[in-house]
Amino acid sequence: MALPKFILGDNTDYPNGIFVIHTEFPRFIINLEDDNVEWFEDFDNEDQKELETETENMIKLATAFYDREVSRYDD
Repeated sequence: MALPKFILGDNTDYPNGIFVIHTEFPRFIINLEDDNVEWFEDFDNEDQKELETETENMIKLATAFYDREVSRYDD
C-alpha cells in the first residue's frame, strides 16, 4: 500500500493541536500550533546536526500541506 507523504492528525486530548504526520524518511509528527517536532527515527550526532537545519524546511512543507488541505475544505 502506498501512503501519502503527509497525513493530517486530530486528537481530542489535544484540542489546540494541529498535527501533520510525515510518513517518509525521516518520519515525524509536527504540531503546527507550536512547531514542536517529534521524530520517529533514531539519529546519531552527525545526523542530528543536519536535521536541525532541515527542521525549518520540514515545518514549511508541513505548513504548506496543511494550508492546501484546509483551502480545499473552503471550496
